[in-house]
This record gives sequence, structure tokens and C-alpha cells, in this order.
Amino acid sequence: MMEPCRIIGVLDNGSRSLTADALAYLQQAEVVIGGSRLLALLTDVIAPSAERRDLTGQLSRVPLWIAEAQQTGKKVVVVATGDPLCHGIAHFLIDKLGRERLQILPNLSMLQLACARLGLAWQEVRIGSVHSRDAGEWICGADARHGLYGLLQLLRQSPLTAVLTSPDNTPDRIARMLQREELTEDYDIAVAAQLMQAEEANSGWLSVDEAAGRRFADPNIVLIRRKPVKQEALFGLPDRRYRQRKPDKGLITKREVRAVSLARMALKPDSVVWDIGAGSGSVGLEAARLCPQGHVYASEKNAEDVAIVSANRSSLQVSNYTLRHGRAPDGLESWPDPDAVFIGGSGGELRELIALCLNRLREGGQLVMNFATLENLATATEALKAAGADWDVVQLQAARSKPILHMHRLQAENPIWIVCAQSGAPQETNDE
Repeated sequence: MMEPCRIIGVLDNGSRSLTADALAYLQQAEVVIGGSRLLALLTDVIAPSAERRDLTGQLSRVPLWIAEAQQTGKKVVVVATGDPLCHGIAHFLIDKLGRERLQILPNLSMLQLACARLGLAWQEVRIGSVHSRDAGEWICGADARHGLYGLLQLLRQSPLTAVLTSPDNTPDRIARMLQREELTEDYDIAVAAQLMQAEEANSGWLSVDEAAGRRFADPNIVLIRRKPVKQEALFGLPDRRYRQRKPDKGLITKREVRAVSLARMALKPDSVVWDIGAGSGSVGLEAARLCPQGHVYASEKNAEDVAIVSANRSSLQVSNYTLRHGRAPDGLESWPDPDAVFIGGSGGELRELIALCLNRLREGGQLVMNFATLENLATATEALKAAGADWDVVQLQAARSKPILHMHRLQAENPIWIVCAQSGAPQETNDE
């Protein structure tokens, strides 16, 4: 029977962190695989005759190294930091080699140690990681291609987050990301550095600005605590909640129309959404809040409105939202295919936009358009017929109460046509 490869968790005090069983497996190993730092840390207990393989920059080759050792009957050990199943190598190796060929001997997680140093109960801590290649400094409006994007999304949703860092993606870089997102007053940061080493240091809780201005020894764990904040509704916010361009009566999709339009977009938590003709940004920003694992790509041609949308994005603390200044369809080719598209303004390119959006929509995707004029409504329905789309129209006219002396009257809003479509052939109906 083939002897399993042992994946052993190690702390930064080296062999002193190992159980008797783990130490015995390591001492008897004929092949030891690990990062250069851990191999150096354990040099006193690795047999002089053992073959040492540094996985730094060669992670993809580790399964092959293990397979070769096992096929020749050699005892093989992989050493990893802390718990190898917590953002570690073990999951990768199980996926490549299968569970039956591996035995995992976890150690204390470095996250667990960091929480212990701060006296934090950690059963509800959310775990994030930027322990990867250099992500670069955060850019507001970046999407999932940026290495810090996932962490920022997690911080928006988690009251307490523990983060694995890297020599490039450092605690001060994370703090600068929060500064750029105007979140300095919303979070505290603590850094536990060089855990289980003689130089171990615990910063205690710092403000975001303090953390952004300091450098911390590596390796380190970052704890980020969100202060209590007043929660707003995910959608259907009052029109006055948004900055709007004046005196043009406010370029905003009114609350009632916005709610119905968002409902017809059939959003899911991970939906990719296009918002074309963003105006004040109300539809796209509320879509972003409804899709915390998704992303909204918005386009607006008017420079003044772009500034207003950016201010509304900041005010609502939305980060899964990318705004482009330009006239659609220019630039849409660089966006990922959408699950839903909202067209609030077309800039005279309506026919072209409809054809493009229907072509790019993912299976089951929804195209939703708002029109206030008969001409645009006619153009849209003709384009949808020509494309063979499945479509329908809803006319929505709301009236809002207004005070008059000691009583109230209803004042009508402009009627809006909400045109909804899917790509593909029209569906047959049973109407007589």
C-alpha cells in the first residue's frame, strides 16, 4: 500500500511547534517540500540525506514531485504555515492528487494566533487573503481583475475580518485602499507581526490613517474591525438620497420606476450588470448593493453626471461598481458579458445598443429599458422585433401625495414605459 504524503503545518518557532507524530514524520522523510523560509526554519530536524525541494515559484510542480516520490517508495512530506487547509496548499494538492494519497497534520492557524493576541473570539471572523502576487495600489472603480478587489468586497460585508498578507500586499496598502474609498472613519486595524518569533509585535487597534502611515514587519496578519454603521435599504431609496444635476429636474430614475426596473432585471447575488446612461447612478448603484458578489459596469457621457455618480457611489459605500466616462457603445467591448442590462439613456444609439446588448447577454439575461417618449418606445420595439427577441412593455405612472392647505392631493409623475426583453425567438402565447 502506498504511504501517504504528509502535509504538516508549522509555526514560526519551527520544530518546537510540532507534535511528536508530526516531528517523527518530518525526521524520517526522504523528500521534504516547502517554501525556502520553512525549509531553512526546519533545517535542524530534516535528515541530512533528505532531498529538499523549494516550491517557491513552482507550486504547479509540487503534485508531480509528490507522485514521483510515492512511485519510488520514498517517504515525502510537505511543510506549510499553520493550518494547510486554511488558505494553504492542502486544498490544491487534494484537488490534484486525491484525498486518499495525503495525510494532513494541521497546526494552529496563524489567524487563530493573531486573534488570541488581541483577545478576540474568532468563531465569527471572516477570512480574507491577499497572500499572492503584487496587486498594486487600489484604484477606485477597479473590478475583480485587481488583487485587492475581493478583500474590499469582503470588508464591506464583514464586521470582523482576518487577512493573510504578503510582502507586497501589506497592511499599509490595505489601509490606503480604505482611505481611497473614503472609509477611514468606518474601520479600525490591528496587525500581529512575526508571530511565534522573538521579534513578535502586536500593534493593538489603530485608525486607518495610522496604519496607512506605518510599515510592519513581515510575515503578519491583519485584523480589520468595522465600526457599527446605520444600515440603509438595499433598494428603493428616496430620490433625495441621491445627488442630482440641477436645474434639469434631476436626471434620476424615480423611486417607483427604479424599483420595478430592478425587479425586472431579475438580479442574483453574483450578477454582472451593465448600466448604460447612468444619469445620477441610482439604478446601477442599487443593483450593485443587490449583487454583493457581482459587479456593475456603468457608462455616462456627460462629465457633470460622471462626477455626480462618483459622489453617489462614495456616499453609498459601493465598491463593486465601475464607471466609464464616454458614449456607449464605445468601450463596452471591454466589459464582461452581462446577466442584466439597464438602458436609461442611449445618446441616439438606441438601435445599435439593443442589438449589441441582446447579442452579449448571457443565457437567461434581461434587458430593461426606460423611455419617456413615444419615439424612443417605437424605436425600441421595432429593434426588438427585428432582433427576434422575447419582449414586453409595462407603462408605469405614479402619483405622489402633496400637501394642500391642511389636506393632500395627488400629483402625477411623468408616465414611463419599461421595456423588458430577452435574447432569442419570441415565445408563443395562449391568448385567444
